[in-house]
Amino acid sequence: MKKWIAAAAAAALLSTNAAAAVHAAPNQSEEPAKEAGALEVRRSAYDRLSLMTGLEWEQIAALDQYERTIRKARPKARPKLGSWVGLYVTPEQWSGALNPDQEDRDPTSIHFFGGIGKDGDGDGRATPSSDIDLLYSQAATVAKYGTSTDDFLIGVWEFYHNMRAVQRVNQFSQLYRTFGRLNLDEGAFPVPVGTHYSYKSTWGSARGWGGHRTHEGTDIFADHGLPVRSTCYGVVENMGWNAYGGWRIGIRDLDNRYHYYAHLSGFDKSLKSGQTVEPGKIIGWVGSSGYGKPGTSGKFPPHLHYGIYRDRGMIEWAFDPYPLLRQWEKSDYKARKKRAK
Repeated sequence: MKKWIAAAAAAALLSTNAAAAVHAAPNQSEEPAKEAGALEVRRSAYDRLSLMTGLEWEQIAALDQYERTIRKARPKARPKLGSWVGLYVTPEQWSGALNPDQEDRDPTSIHFFGGIGKDGDGDGRATPSSDIDLLYSQAATVAKYGTSTDDFLIGVWEFYHNMRAVQRVNQFSQLYRTFGRLNLDEGAFPVPVGTHYSYKSTWGSARGWGGHRTHEGTDIFADHGLPVRSTCYGVVENMGWNAYGGWRIGIRDLDNRYHYYAHLSGFDKSLKSGQTVEPGKIIGWVGSSGYGKPGTSGKFPPHLHYGIYRDRGMIEWAFDPYPLLRQWEKSDYKARKKRAK
């Protein structure tokens, strides 16, 4: 009884505070993290839904963030339903595939027909245009499998039936848990500014080894052994040898982008797969490894090959990292100049 009362009180508080804050700013941009007060609205909603579902706020935030990244990658296929929550569901998923009324907003009949729609904001209706109803419906559907880490991941699998989604949600919750905040979008240039390096846009250039390929990244030519740094807050997803990239590291960030660092001379010995890193963290050193069996080196001048790939839910595609590199380099120079004063 006490647990039910606490959940009901949390729902009422959520309806009064978080939902009111959302409706007070209905014209927030696609990137609410950059809007004043939007992070507080999101964190407030995650905290209160944590009380209602038993999930950690980091897990609820990770579910929402995964949906936001997939919507960003496929905006036409996954239009925004609410004001800021990322979840997209079809009318059949929300109301139930066998429900004769696909506009049904009654939580009881929706539950009867197997829909996921629930009332999270306490108005007695399950409305897919309500941010709180959307977020609560997804979190509660996942939480019915349990609230332990393993049970949570089982719930994510049952919701998506996609192991890639399970991995991403797990990585995102790990990042939120490690750093304890939502705003983890800062970046850093992959080598220390002020050192000896050069680069230009090499996107789409022809490759000379391994058959016909195009260049999916930017080459930063630098002295052998120059530190290579993480450009983002992220989770180390891959480490080891790749015949094309030599010694390489792959890091996944909260925007569901895979940062690829190749041709390294070696790794930071403290790193391991699954570890979280932050911008500026040394992950390895510039080298000339690759284009052959493990240990092959020296077939080209020392440089860092840096690429970025975005997850579309089932596949990943590369995009030109050069504009981001210029942005991070400029920011690092500003910070360096500020420290020198």
